Amino acid sequence: MNTENGSWASGVVVLVIDDDPAVRNSLKFSLEVEGFKVHSYATGTELLGAGELTPCSCLVVDQKMPGISGLDLIALLRERHWSPPAILITSGPSPSLRERARKAAVPIVEKPLLGNALVEAIHQVVGAGRS
Repeated sequence: MNTENGSWASGVVVLVIDDDPAVRNSLKFSLEVEGFKVHSYATGTELLGAGELTPCSCLVVDQKMPGISGLDLIALLRERHWSPPAILITSGPSPSLRERARKAAVPIVEKPLLGNALVEAIHQVVGAGRS
């Protein structure tokens, strides 16, 4: 465990929503190694159908999923007055997607996820929510 991040991450709950089981399981594992508590879902529909939404510090949402896209899921959750900070993960985002994400105040971390880019983004959005 990265002790520098691990102590900070203690108590931070991250929901990962990604339809690719390999990506979802890899993200869950790597974020748990960093000290985060992680719950994962295969799709936005699965998250919405889970009943009461799990209290969390941050959402990590894949853009390209069957059914509802990542940004559309975030918008729907916000309409339901459930709006933890969110991060969108995707590969090769178009200029229009970047603009939609910017307007929604949702940072994009591009796939492939290299280095600590996702952990750093989580620190930024969760830290901003704590100040």
